Amino acid sequence: MAVHKRAYRPYEGPLTSERWRFLVLPRYGLLELFESRLLTAFCVLCFVPFLIAAAAIYIAYSPAARALLEISSAGDFVRKPDFFFATLTLQGGLAFLLSAWVAPVLVSPDLVNGALPLYLSRPFTRAEYVLGKATVLLTLLSAITWVPGLVLFALEAGLAEGWGAANVRIAVAVFAGSWVWILVLTLLGLALSAWIRWRVVATGSLAGVFFMGAAFGEMWHELLHGPWGRLANLYYLVGLVWRSLFGMFTTRSMAQEMFNDGPGRDLPTWAAWAGLAAAAALSVWLLERRLRAREVVS
Repeated sequence: MAVHKRAYRPYEGPLTSERWRFLVLPRYGLLELFESRLLTAFCVLCFVPFLIAAAAIYIAYSPAARALLEISSAGDFVRKPDFFFATLTLQGGLAFLLSAWVAPVLVSPDLVNGALPLYLSRPFTRAEYVLGKATVLLTLLSAITWVPGLVLFALEAGLAEGWGAANVRIAVAVFAGSWVWILVLTLLGLALSAWIRWRVVATGSLAGVFFMGAAFGEMWHELLHGPWGRLANLYYLVGLVWRSLFGMFTTRSMAQEMFNDGPGRDLPTWAAWAGLAAAAALSVWLLERRLRAREVVS
């Protein structure tokens, strides 16, 4: 009769506080993700637009750099909201690509391999499980959206005396606009990962939600001459919210948006907020329906 070595020892180290125990999931999730050199390289590339924008701000306030590059003046554009809006738009596109890469592998493997009951048999609630998985995306997307955006704002405010105090709205718009986009991508990504087990299909589905929604919205707009089909165009809704946060509507266009009920009228900003809230609520409902521990009988 074989006698096996009893090498098992129970864990005797410190226990994490129950309030922060969900952080175990993003800690190991991020470690696993960054084992991929390709993903690590892509995350590094996501900071290239930020470095270019920072260089543009520096050149705008450096006479020596402008003389070396033979640029007469470059300070006007970097002071405008359009500069930060364009930077956020570019970083937002990279955030979409990153979420399409990462989100499909966050929840689906746990469901395919029957690991969800093991998680929920520990001191984890379903909400904490979702929060732990979402923190992975929230961390990655924050690192390439509002964090570099606020760094650019701080750089501009440090080089232009009095500019920061006069343009606090830009910082608020960068922060709030980034979080709108981050939450939409995170919730949609987790919902699709929970319902679709194949990574390629889940990635394609996330892209399809945006591109098919955009196609449907524009087709509705052209055929029926009404703006309400654009509620299916999430990218358009986010852009509308961003323009509102940055104050990039003129008085005339804002009045037309609010009071003009004629054909071709654009969506009001409150409808864009409502459309994004509905998409988030639908994603949460899909997660609630899917993430339920089930008894496995072998």
